[in-house]
Amino acid sequence: MVIRIAAVGDVHLDEDVVGRFRPALEELPECADVLLLAGDLTRHGTEAEARCVAEEFGGLAVPVVTVLGNHDHQCDQVPQVVKVLEDAGITVLEGNGVVLDCAGGRLGIAGVKGFGGGFAGRCASDFGEPEMKAFVRTTTDSADRLGAALRSLDCDMLVALTHYAPVPDTLAGEPLEIYPFLGSYQLGQAIDSAPTALALHGHAHAGTERGTTPGGIRVRNVAHPVIKQAYSVFHVGDQLDTDQVSPLGPSGTQRSWS
Repeated sequence: MVIRIAAVGDVHLDEDVVGRFRPALEELPECADVLLLAGDLTRHGTEAEARCVAEEFGGLAVPVVTVLGNHDHQCDQVPQVVKVLEDAGITVLEGNGVVLDCAGGRLGIAGVKGFGGGFAGRCASDFGEPEMKAFVRTTTDSADRLGAALRSLDCDMLVALTHYAPVPDTLAGEPLEIYPFLGSYQLGQAIDSAPTALALHGHAHAGTERGTTPGGIRVRNVAHPVIKQAYSVFHVGDQLDTDQVSPLGPSGTQRSWS
């Protein structure tokens, strides 16, 4: 039993970029059962930019599931952005999940934007000024909702989708000073609280692709500047336990693991 998951994040679409991804996206049915978008779909989070995303990623022959990123919140038009995406048939997750029937089984996807906070030994704490407490509590609430969503899904394979990073491994290449603004160890704990098969995130443009949670769950940074292709494809299933690489044609390289 294998489910094929295509994923990309940080596409930052506006009217100047529309059409760049579409030729590769039309190939999706040949190599993937679903497309996951790891946030930062737009440049500034406007309704007009969301329409560009809907044009580029809507109406595909496979289901599309997304979370929003920090850029998608910039102009305080989140309800409008979500409506445009959902009207285009794109499922938007935030602290909840969805189960899709795929050829290889039932795929559960739990998603949340996430937030910053840092990682073990170098993280913010819920102490001091109200502003700091609010910052950390935002992270805690986001992670708690991700964990609850993961544990609630009845499926054969379980995937976590976030914008912010759940581990520091995939941030390697970013300045250490900004790690607390790129992710949180609490997201990793939430992912480890369920039998998750794969965790996908974006946000870290200068980071690296591969990481692992403390519990041993594979984490992949699918930010477009990192994978440098229209999408990566991951195979989740019960055949192998290694990463594989195989050709995918015009869209680039298919990166898969089972």
